Order: sequence, then C-alpha cells, then structure tokens
Amino acid sequence: MKEITLTGKSPDIAEENIKKLMTIFPEVVTDGKVDFEKLKQVLGEYVEDSNERYNFIWNGKGRSLRLSQTPSLGTLRPCKGESKNWDTTRNLYIEGDNLEVLKLLQKSYYGKIKVIYIDPPYNTGKDFVYKDDFHDSIENYKKITGQVDDSGKEISTNTETSGRYHTNWLNMMYPRLRLARNLLRNDGVIFISIDDNEVHNLRKICDEIFGEDNFVDYFLWTKTSTPPSLSNKSRKTVEFVLCYEKEKNNYRYYGSELENDDAPLLNTGNPIKTLTFPVGTINITFIESGVFKAGKYGKVELMNDLVVKDGKNANDVIINAEFKWGQDTLNEEISRGTYFLIKSDKFSIRFQRMDDKGKYKTPNNFINIELNKKSDVGTNESAVKELESLGLNGMFDYPKPVSLIEYIIKMITKEDREAIVLDFFAGSSTTAHAVMQLNAKDEGNRRFIMVQLPEPTDENSQAYKAGYMNISEIGKERIRRAGEKIKEEYKDKGNIENLDIGFKVFKLDTSNIRKWQPDYDNLEQSLMDYVDNFVEGRTELDVVYEIMLKYGLDLTYPVDEFTIAGKKVYSIGYGMLMICLDDEITTEVARGILAKAKELSPESSRVVFKDNGFKSDSNKTNIKEILKSGGIEEFITI
Repeated sequence: MKEITLTGKSPDIAEENIKKLMTIFPEVVTDGKVDFEKLKQVLGEYVEDSNERYNFIWNGKGRSLRLSQTPSLGTLRPCKGESKNWDTTRNLYIEGDNLEVLKLLQKSYYGKIKVIYIDPPYNTGKDFVYKDDFHDSIENYKKITGQVDDSGKEISTNTETSGRYHTNWLNMMYPRLRLARNLLRNDGVIFISIDDNEVHNLRKICDEIFGEDNFVDYFLWTKTSTPPSLSNKSRKTVEFVLCYEKEKNNYRYYGSELENDDAPLLNTGNPIKTLTFPVGTINITFIESGVFKAGKYGKVELMNDLVVKDGKNANDVIINAEFKWGQDTLNEEISRGTYFLIKSDKFSIRFQRMDDKGKYKTPNNFINIELNKKSDVGTNESAVKELESLGLNGMFDYPKPVSLIEYIIKMITKEDREAIVLDFFAGSSTTAHAVMQLNAKDEGNRRFIMVQLPEPTDENSQAYKAGYMNISEIGKERIRRAGEKIKEEYKDKGNIENLDIGFKVFKLDTSNIRKWQPDYDNLEQSLMDYVDNFVEGRTELDVVYEIMLKYGLDLTYPVDEFTIAGKKVYSIGYGMLMICLDDEITTEVARGILAKAKELSPESSRVVFKDNGFKSDSNKTNIKEILKSGGIEEFITI
C-alpha cells in the first residue's frame, strides 16, 4: 500500500519530462539532473552543433518556457451558486488566468481534449494583454482582476511604441500553447483564430510547439460583409484560423453536407429494357394526381396506364427505355431505399439513393465558400445579431458567430460525439453555445470547458451599465440564455430534454492547504495556527475538489456524501476516491469506508484523510492496515 502526502502544487512539468527522458535514455539522468553531454552522445548524428541554424528567438522566450513548466500553487474552488444544473452537468466554466488554469488541468485532462478552439487577443494595440508574473502568478492574477486592490489592476495596451509589441504577445501565447498541447488527445486538433498582425509569428511558434509536419491549413473566414473603406490599398474581409494536429494522421475532416443529387436512370445507347416499378416507388413531382395512358412519352414507353395519386405511382407500372439497370438491380436498389423521380411529362426517369444522405465534403480552406456556393457560416454582423437575440446586445466587441465555431467543431467531431471541447480564451462563450447547438442538432454528448479571465468591464461600457462587472459574467449569462433558447428551438426533437445545457463554475484561487510560513517572533502562535492545515474561510467542498484536481480526477465526476461512524465521508466517482476531513478518526470509520467501497464496487479505490485528523498515531497505523487488508490501493494524507 502506498502512503502519499498530497501537497498544494500542480504537477511539476519539468520533472515529468525528466521522468519520460529517463524511461528512454536512463543513462543521461543522474540524481534527477540531465547530463546534456551524454544526451548528445546518445543522440549522435541527430544533434545539431552548428550555431547557424534556423531558429525563432525573441526576448523572453526562455522565461516563457520556464513559466510553462513552473508548477501552480493555486487551485480551483467550486462555485455552486453561479453554476447551472450542478449535480448533473458535465460542462465546466473556469474563471481565472488561463496560464494557471491550464497548469491545474494537466493531471485531470492530460490527453483528453479532442478539439481546442481559441480566439486570443489580436495585438492591435487596443486589446488586453496578460501580464504574467514569474514569481507569484496567483497574486498577480488577483491584482489584474481587482481582487487585491483597485490600484493593483495591471491592464494595459500593447502599443507599438512600447518597443516590445510582438515580444509581449509572443511571451503571452507561447507558454499557454505549450500547456494546451499536453491536454490534446493524440488525435486532437487545435484551431486558433488570428488576424494579420501576428499570423506570421503564430505560425512560427505553432510549428515549434506542435511540429511543422502537423500543420493542417490556414482556414480563411470572411469576417464581414461590409468591410470598412478606410484603406486605399485593400479592404480587409478575412481572418485566419490556423489548424494543427497533435499527431499527424489520416482522419478525414467534414465540411458541409453533400446535396443529395438525383441521377438519370436512362443512358442513350443502352439496349432497350423493360422494367416494372412497384407501387409508390416513383415520385411524380409535376402533377399531384391523374392518369397517363399507355404509350410513348419522349424517350420512354409506358406499357400500361400510370395512375398518379398524391404525387406517387398508385399502381405497378411497366416501362420500356434505354435503362442502365436490369430488373434484378432495380429490385436490389429499391430494397435499399432507392426511389425514382419523374419531373416532367417527358418522363425522363431519375433515381435517388437514400444512402447518399449524410455524406460530407472535405472542407474548403475558405470556410465561407463551398463549391462556389455560400455556406451557412456567418460573419461578425450575424454574431452581433445572435447576442441581440439573447438580450445581450452591445455586451461584447467583435464576437465570433456560433455557426463558425459549430462548423469547426463538427469538422472534427462529426463521428466523435462524446468529445471534449476546450476554449481557454472563452470571451462571450460562443464556443459553449456552439457545442450545445451542435449537440441539439445531431443528438451528441460533447462537453465543453470554458476558461476566461474575469477581466473587468469598462465603467463606460454598456455591459458595465447592465450590471456585468467582468467578461466572465457575460459569458456565464450567455450560456444560461443560449441553452434555454436552444431547448425551445429544438423542442420537437425526441431527446431534447437530455441536452446538457448546464455548467459547473470553478474559480482560480490560492491552495486550500496552508503553507508553512512561521512568525519566528511568535513561533508558539504560528504552531497553534498550523494545527489546522487548511486556509481559513475555505469549505470542505473546496478541499475535496482540490484533492480531485491534484489527483487527476475529472471535475465533473459525481461527489456523494455519506455519514460513517458519525463522520462525513465524500465518495467521488462512485467510490474510486473516498475523502474524510473530520477529526478524531477511528478504526470504525475505516471499516465503514471499506463496507461502502465494497457496496459501490469501483475498479480501485483510494482514501484521503487529514494528516492531523486521527484520534492517535496508533489509530492512524491501525486504519492504514485495515484499509490495506481490504484492498485499498493508496492511503493519502493532506
């Protein structure tokens, strides 16, 4: 049995990478350190020694790399009051700095995300720039969002005169994309919306992070039907959506649905054949009811009268013509659902295969155009109307249309309707809206994870005047309203009541586990304060979810409460993790936990206690042995 002490840190990514390296080249790691000279020798001819090689460098790149590998000391605190359908939903809305949140999600969602879509700041000199702090990211986050003091807000523009116009943007994006890649499944795909200010730099850092061979395409999206005429050179109408796969594969992407075109059954030059068409197999579209006498009609000859009723042949009809098929083929096609069309009194028979329905084109890289026809993908103007229809007009600048993101998600998940979709620049939560709408259309069970910095709204903005103090509040309200609207629009769908339109809200904060920070001038009091190793003001549920997060469990797993021997016990995932944070824990609690685990029958089970929660040291030892003999894999203390 393993005994583990759980700390408040997220996974150390650098340490994890060293462990991976040790499994491949154990000889290059000594005392936890990498011997780079040995590594070079092992890699041999694959090492580039020349200084004159292609490389993309900017000021701060090394620091950004370290920032992505620095463990987070934060946690995600549950917020039931701002959630919807807490007990049943499998969707997440996480409020916080996405750099820290991505670190915290590494264990629970590593390699589980099918699609990432992000629409990051475009670096126009007017957008919010994330000011990362290498030393204390959580405190920095609180300052940015006004949680510490109003004067601490570090919101600024990234003007070209700053001398770090591109550098600041790259330092913001680089660590976040590195962390995002870890979360993708091996068949996962990332889409990034961007304009021409940084598209060239974004391509370079993505080539490095995801691999140049894993680049799929620049998809072009027409963002407006009324481009401004401010430039005398060109009118900007398109934006880019860069697409990368985590690992190159041969999986197809799905574009728009193929029109189910009919095809001629006649072929000039074929020998004359006589075919019998059973009742109801021919749709006559140019007349509702009537009778056509036997005789010649254009290139076909009716061998008996054709009776038309309600637009179909009401009798078996025998026809002579230069047909492609014989009677056996005709009968086989009819058994598969193929039907026939007569569109005029020339009686040129055509056929329509039912199994052609639902076939999709490979998407064009120009998203708004499909084979010279306009697609259903909207523009910024249609996105504004979508917000207006939800009563949120004027709340958000330059939103993306739901149809664009729905198209992108469907492109990858048409055959994978259980996929998880992540957006860590969630904005007005268009991605969540798109996931719910697509699920309503095709009866999917896709899940979303939205991450958004609670960036304060401008006091002069319409959003602020409407009572939305930050962007996260707009996003959450958009999901609430959009979900109800979708359920109403698709109320005739048989399973619409099962559509998941809820979301669990979590908020970034410092760890619930108290750090040892003694006051050496008052050491006795410091020791007394540390007896309870949880931060003051935190709930047991806060601690439960931190344990789930640090232990790598899905945050949407069910959390049930039981009373065992007078103590509260939390069961996560139907017994896969049992947590008791009470004091004075006795062996009776351990036996009760074993009985509950046996009743729930998980594949494996782990138990967590407070380190100082046992009645005595001997109790702790006995409890450990009782659990071990009952088959509990791990004994964890915090």
